[in-house]
Amino acid sequence: MIEKQVMKQLETLRRHQPLPLKIRLWQGSELALGEAAHVTLRLNSPGAARALLNPSLQSLGQAYVEGQVDLDGPVSEAIRLADRLAQSNPASRKTGRLPAWLGRHTRRSDRRAIAYHYDVSNAFYQRFLDARMVYSCAYFRTGYEDLDSAQLQKLDHVCRKLLLKPGQRLLDIGCGWGALVMRAAAQYGVHAIGITLSQNQFEWAREQVKRAGLEDRVEIRLQDYRDLDESETYDRIASIGMFEHVGLKHLRTYFDQVYRLLKPGGVTMNHGITSSDVDSREVGLGAGTFIDQYVFPDGELPHLSFAIRELAAAGLELTDAESLRRHYALTLQAWSDRFEAALTDLSDLAGDKRARIWRVYLAGCAHAFGAGWINIYQLLAIKPRPGPRGQESPLPLARDYMYRDDWRPERPGVD
Repeated sequence: MIEKQVMKQLETLRRHQPLPLKIRLWQGSELALGEAAHVTLRLNSPGAARALLNPSLQSLGQAYVEGQVDLDGPVSEAIRLADRLAQSNPASRKTGRLPAWLGRHTRRSDRRAIAYHYDVSNAFYQRFLDARMVYSCAYFRTGYEDLDSAQLQKLDHVCRKLLLKPGQRLLDIGCGWGALVMRAAAQYGVHAIGITLSQNQFEWAREQVKRAGLEDRVEIRLQDYRDLDESETYDRIASIGMFEHVGLKHLRTYFDQVYRLLKPGGVTMNHGITSSDVDSREVGLGAGTFIDQYVFPDGELPHLSFAIRELAAAGLELTDAESLRRHYALTLQAWSDRFEAALTDLSDLAGDKRARIWRVYLAGCAHAFGAGWINIYQLLAIKPRPGPRGQESPLPLARDYMYRDDWRPERPGVD
């Protein structure tokens, strides 16, 4: 009886929303919802039909993660079909929710959220990240680079934008596995401090610094940005892929701390994911709910305008904003492809449920950035220094220096 009801509803779906998708029910019967189906969804129980017949990205993702549904075929194609199913359901097309403004982002809750996401195991991340373990958007000059080359280009792109010079003090807030501070110290001659809330990242980064012989120039700390000693100041401050964890109501606190720690005439860069919704609502169609539930607890994405407002309110002067949305779509697709190639090993390392979460998360985010649901920006700013001709900037008048490997100031002594 249940099988007949489900098949009848699927027939209705096929008439109104034909898709290149095949559905296989728990008792073995099949129905193609369109021609040239490259993806098959296997419903493992009658309860799994609810997610399909009232689809959202949250309900479909949850059904897969919890093992109610299995997937045969390319995961990237499955994500595109899930998007089309969710778009066809009026109930799922509601605008994403406004963020919860209260009761989040204490030091304890932030440590717990970071541990949930990052402390799976270093071996887990090694399977799909590049050799330097850079877990943030790569930078593609052509779009055809391999992941390792694109991530190295990103590190150098950041270092050039910050105009790093030998002897400067660099702070990296949310340093991950240490790739930026190591590159900055080894190639640009700075003294670097990196902070993270992840125990696994802390231990890995310290070991890599030791192996590279950079202990005299790089220090890794297990520390919250709010606990940094304000008597220590820095010439340059970077934060790559961290402020998504700060929380909207704490963005001003975050940028205030950056301002206090930055020397007058200093330069800072904030590289972070932003909402495409001007009210900083979560991603719609249930995607934001899925990510909050399974991937990034308490993650909140500000719209670009809100991030710039809070940055400026802290006293920093924005000098450059660059969207890397297309770059992140390419990065996530590369991660997703690597994840697919190592899926069996990753399931053994982290368990089947965690591997399912990450499988749909990486492919889903590649789709989201490609579709423009979310964006990512590098915001370059300075802490102006009063001078005889007004507020002075340490940066050149033109942006040439950001993109030319051989750029040097034309006159000796020019900052």
